[in-house]
Amino acid sequence: MPYIARIIDDAEKERFDEFMARHPKGHVLQTWGWGELKSKTGWKPWRLVLERQGEIIAAISILERKIPVIGTPIFYASRGPVLDWKDESLFDALLLEVRKLAKKRGAIFLKVDPDVPSSAQELENYFKSRGFRSAETGKGFEGVQPKYVFRLDISPAEETLLAQMHQKTRYNVKLATKKGVTIRIGTKADLPEFYRVLKETTERDKFLVRSYSYFEDMYNELNPVGMAEVFVAEYEGQIIAGTLALIIGEKAWYLYGASSNAHRNVMPNYLIQWEMIRWAKSRGCTLYDFRGVPGHLTEDNPLYGLYRFKKGFNGEYTEFIGEWDLVYRPVVYSLWNTLEPIYSDVVKGIIGKLRRRNRG
Repeated sequence: MPYIARIIDDAEKERFDEFMARHPKGHVLQTWGWGELKSKTGWKPWRLVLERQGEIIAAISILERKIPVIGTPIFYASRGPVLDWKDESLFDALLLEVRKLAKKRGAIFLKVDPDVPSSAQELENYFKSRGFRSAETGKGFEGVQPKYVFRLDISPAEETLLAQMHQKTRYNVKLATKKGVTIRIGTKADLPEFYRVLKETTERDKFLVRSYSYFEDMYNELNPVGMAEVFVAEYEGQIIAGTLALIIGEKAWYLYGASSNAHRNVMPNYLIQWEMIRWAKSRGCTLYDFRGVPGHLTEDNPLYGLYRFKKGFNGEYTEFIGEWDLVYRPVVYSLWNTLEPIYSDVVKGIIGKLRRRNRG
């Protein structure tokens, strides 16, 4: 049966998100609001759907951005596309429509990193047969989205989830409660304090963080439609930890976490994760995604502590199929692959100088 392909506008944003929420491969990074958020950081979103008898059966939210120096755009479908990827004829039809859009926009390539495990050999074979190129960048957090995550099936009862945790993790959850740490869902008024604690975290652990306006925009776009919440941990009247969670359909994601340098001994990070899991269950979720962990699982890895923390909740260590590029303009793509590492090194050097200057 033939498909109807359309680029949709914001008059259909609720319908688009409803499809994302009910589809097994629906992802919050493919929703309308996420595209709007990224539009504030230099990306242009396109929402393309395939319909049959008036029902959406496949969708992709594409982010377009002109790249430095070359000045021509790339396409990126974060955790997309969303469809039954085993239906090759449907996948082919969607890719054909994306190619048409890419030709109109002059896009160099389409990058995808679907929410599909690396064990899905059929999808890898499909990608290769359609001309996709693997765009792997490393085993840490070098990719656009993390390739390695911990995911927890939260459909069992709370008592079972607690019992299945690592003993030390369960002990720390109870210790935080015993010490008087309390967790609550925050409001927009809590964002400045959340960001202050997040800055403490980034300075302590030596990684970069986006500007406050990014988090404010995220809250404004996703919280009113029920896709984002801020959680805060309080102790002796102070906010000492915070998290930001995303949710759609039966899935929830732990996106950002922050912890103050003060009172770390009362273990707020453990209790706040547990309360987020309970919140996700109360919203009907069956999957809780702890997001990124390193791919190099040795104790000398600087990120091993993050891996151990998330592992303690008994989630399943998951490797995704990774990033794949479908190239439309091979010559320009080759030029981009040559220039991109140089550009990245320059940016990292500038950031390093700024950080040293700020410390000074």
